[in-house]
Amino acid sequence: MNFWFLISGAALSLVGMMFHGIVGQQKYMGAIRASDLPVRSKSLSLLSWHIFTIFLFVSGATLLMAAFNSESILAVFPIIGVNFLGAILFFSLSFGNHRDLIFLPGGYLMGGTAVLAWLGI
Repeated sequence: MNFWFLISGAALSLVGMMFHGIVGQQKYMGAIRASDLPVRSKSLSLLSWHIFTIFLFVSGATLLMAAFNSESILAVFPIIGVNFLGAILFFSLSFGNHRDLIFLPGGYLMGGTAVLAWLGI
């Protein structure tokens, strides 16, 4: 187990969570509120946005826990898997009809977290 890779992965996720949950929400939801989407779609969009924020928090907290408690190392494997698969989804969509996704940090956050977590174990 490599403490510093786990701490780096945790820091990446937790800093990403703060940025996503505060700055990202203001920018994203400003655009959503100004759109002509139905109210339910706007609500679901806000919910989806913050599910990813929570996901970043859980990833960071799990890696932090594993860094300080080697008995928790098995909890890192699902974090690696879900971040890896999320990054693949993010980038595969960006190579299709959703090209703007390549410029957003989500795939890089998830990919970086997966790599750092993998190096940490």
